[in-house]
Amino acid sequence: MWTVVRTDIGPLLLAATEVGLVNVVFHASERVRGKALERLAGRLGIPPVHEPASPLLAEPLRQLTAYFAGELHDFSLPLDWRMLGGARGFNRQVLEALAADVPFGSVAGYGDLASRVGWPRAAQAVGIAMGSNPLPVVVPCHRVVESDGGIGGFGGGLETKRQLLALEGVLPQPLF
Repeated sequence: MWTVVRTDIGPLLLAATEVGLVNVVFHASERVRGKALERLAGRLGIPPVHEPASPLLAEPLRQLTAYFAGELHDFSLPLDWRMLGGARGFNRQVLEALAADVPFGSVAGYGDLASRVGWPRAAQAVGIAMGSNPLPVVVPCHRVVESDGGIGGFGGGLETKRQLLALEGVLPQPLF
C-alpha cells in the first residue's frame, strides 16, 4: 500500500507491506512517484496499491506527522528491508547501526559509522550505504556528515538535509 504525505520538506511517498514500512521517497511529484512505484513493483513482485487509509500506513503516517511536529524523536516502526535487496549485507548493517546508534539531535561522521560496524576504513562505502537507504527520515541518513564538519551529500538534496538537521536542532533554522 502507498500514499503521499505533505511535510515541511515536501511530499513524501510512503509504502508499506504486511512486514512493515518498505519505502520513503522524497519530493514525490507525479514523475518521482511513477518511478518509485515501478521500482517497488519490480522488487516486491506486485504493483503497489494507492490506499491512504490502509491500516498498514496508519502508524507510519502518525509517527512521521509527530516527528515533523517536533513531538517524536525515535521511530518505532517495523521495517521491511526488501528494497535494499540481498540478505543482511553491509548496507543494511550500516543502516541498522545508524538507526540504533545515532539519536535525534546528533550526527555521526561517515568514518565513525564505518568504525561502529567494524570497518574503520570504509567511510566511502558508508556513503554508498546512505545513498541506498530506502527509508530516509525513519532511518536517519541525514544525520551522517563529513568528519571535517561539512554537511556531506544527501539523496533528498542538501536543502532537505539542512531542514531535517534544523528540525532536530543540529543546525540553526534559516532566517527566511
